[in-house]
Amino acid sequence: MFRTFETELAGRKLVIENGKIAELANGSVIVRYGETVVMVNVTASKEPKEGIDFFPLSVDYEEKLYAVGKIPGGYTKREGKPADKAILTSRAIDRPIRPLFPKDFRNDVCVIATVLSVEPNNSPEVAAMIGASAALAISDIPFGGPTAAVNVGYVNGKIVINPNLEEREKSELVLTVAGTMDKVTMIEAGAKEIPDDIMLQAIKEGHAEIIKICKFISNIQKEIGKPKFEYKSFAVSKDLYEEVENEFKERMYQDVQATDKEVRDSNIDKLTEDINTFLTEKHGEEFVEDNKQEIGEIIYKLEKKCVRKMIYEEHKRPDGRAIDEIRPLSCEAGVLPRVHGSAIFTRGQTQVMSIVTLGMLSEAQSLDGIDEETSKRYMHQYNFPSYSVGEARTSRGPGRREIGHGALAEKALVPVLPSEEEFPYAIRVVSEVLSSNGSTSQGSICGSTLALMDAGVPIKSPVAGISTGLVTDENDPSKYIMLTDIQGIEDFFGDMDFKVGGTHKGITAIQVDIKIDGLTYDIIEEAFARTRKAREYILNDIMLKEIAKPRAELSKYAPKITQTKISVDKIKDVIGPGGKMINKIIDETGVKIDIEEDGNVFIYSSDQESGNRALEMIDEITREIEVGKIYNGKVTRIMNFGAFVDVGGGKEGLLHISKISKERVNKVEDVLKIGDTIRVKVYEIDDQGRINLTAKDIEEE
Repeated sequence: MFRTFETELAGRKLVIENGKIAELANGSVIVRYGETVVMVNVTASKEPKEGIDFFPLSVDYEEKLYAVGKIPGGYTKREGKPADKAILTSRAIDRPIRPLFPKDFRNDVCVIATVLSVEPNNSPEVAAMIGASAALAISDIPFGGPTAAVNVGYVNGKIVINPNLEEREKSELVLTVAGTMDKVTMIEAGAKEIPDDIMLQAIKEGHAEIIKICKFISNIQKEIGKPKFEYKSFAVSKDLYEEVENEFKERMYQDVQATDKEVRDSNIDKLTEDINTFLTEKHGEEFVEDNKQEIGEIIYKLEKKCVRKMIYEEHKRPDGRAIDEIRPLSCEAGVLPRVHGSAIFTRGQTQVMSIVTLGMLSEAQSLDGIDEETSKRYMHQYNFPSYSVGEARTSRGPGRREIGHGALAEKALVPVLPSEEEFPYAIRVVSEVLSSNGSTSQGSICGSTLALMDAGVPIKSPVAGISTGLVTDENDPSKYIMLTDIQGIEDFFGDMDFKVGGTHKGITAIQVDIKIDGLTYDIIEEAFARTRKAREYILNDIMLKEIAKPRAELSKYAPKITQTKISVDKIKDVIGPGGKMINKIIDETGVKIDIEEDGNVFIYSSDQESGNRALEMIDEITREIEVGKIYNGKVTRIMNFGAFVDVGGGKEGLLHISKISKERVNKVEDVLKIGDTIRVKVYEIDDQGRINLTAKDIEEE
């Protein structure tokens, strides 16, 4: 039966519909937020997936170009692989809902959000996140929601929930918050150096709206929600777990305390062998083979329990650090000779090399999506090769994780970049992870800041990134220990990865991943304080001691820019018919040229001399020809009655035979030939725009 449910979000109508479409899905809704419409369908497999030790949840946010009245480009005229923005939205939908499924659930679950219509003032991303929660809540899929999400802006000193297009353009903050009725479950932010207290207040006000939407979804669930289906539990055998724990707990507790990751991994590998040998001797080979997956889960649970106990009860960390201690840090700028800028940043066993390339503004990335943004001048890309974690695996291109980490570093650095007017370059930064043991995304923020300064990019302020982790009490989640600068094992077995990038002044980016049911405001506030203190140390004691400010000059291998502005009506003259004029300049000087619609001209050259020559040629083309002015012209044609002379600006004038010299000239060829340069004066421009020249008496004048 078709039902509609209506509420208000940020002063605009929010409608959730059910019962009209996709009847075979486990759960289906259409979300209408103003004229933005998103369809969300959720399905689950009837049986669990065999042979896996994780919950197989997949989330796809599908941007359909018909939603904004566009036809896709390319030969097929179909939407291709998802744009980065769509992948990031899929991750934003995934993160708050994943911890709310049962821990022993192994059935495949698919969440597909399809954008059907977009009104720029109302975010389809927020509609999709709300729709995913609603569809799961009313479905028969086991789910501990609901959750909800909002965008938050900071405009003219005021916090704004779900800012419209005009407000977004002025906002100093782009924040997405997700949560349940009790806690915050996800934070994703890009900001213009926002102070901690304002960021916390923005999160709180966003969560207040989230609570209202969660209550709205709960009421829908009460009215039309299906009973949750029974599923096969993959919880491990209590008896078998206790058997392994009683025999190997003390050894596991010692083995996880190895400070070196490789030694620790080797310890666990040997312990795993010994546990399998112990169980084989006690129960037989067939038992171990039949229960291989469960035994692996038991070993994981035992290691997790030991690591968490060590941290929470004894305040000891696997590598021996104090709770708020950062791993050893080092950095080096200018490590590659021919690139435009480079740096390596190392934190413990995490190491990232960032490389900067400067290019023409026309080399900015074109974006073909449903967003208002059509191009991107600053591009940050993050690569995570298998050797960085000691694995032998072929590269398959960036996955969702890599795209997400690259976007986080990009958000962190965009607020400090110079404007296009100050620095008319497209900028690409690639962060190559050389070694990974936690917080590589934050390492890429630090390394990229150093590389940008090494390249001579005049950034407004250096940016550093750091993450904090969390271990909560099993019986009372309000009791916890927070860790500064988490390494891989602490992230893997902990409850939170709270990543913050920022400057001395404030926060520029946040990304929070959690594995529990949410964070309290106290945890968020403490995470801000911890990351701020750590950023100050990283910036002052490490990064700025390596390179204190951007280099005064660009690399000699970076393109040099010569800039000028021409009249808009002269653009066609510089380009010429079929590009004839501009191609001539490029061929003769070897430069590259960008001409913008407002008449700004950017000349990119490998050396200043070529740029200056190209500028002279453009000046000649755009020059306004005036009566009484003297020009250096070039003879282009010779006739019986005189010579035609190019005086610049794409204009030719007639130098009559009688005006060539004070002496009598019988034949033009006696005095001039094609290609000669001659000084001429414009003495007349007639009613038809024809230019008449003279060369007589110029020297005397």
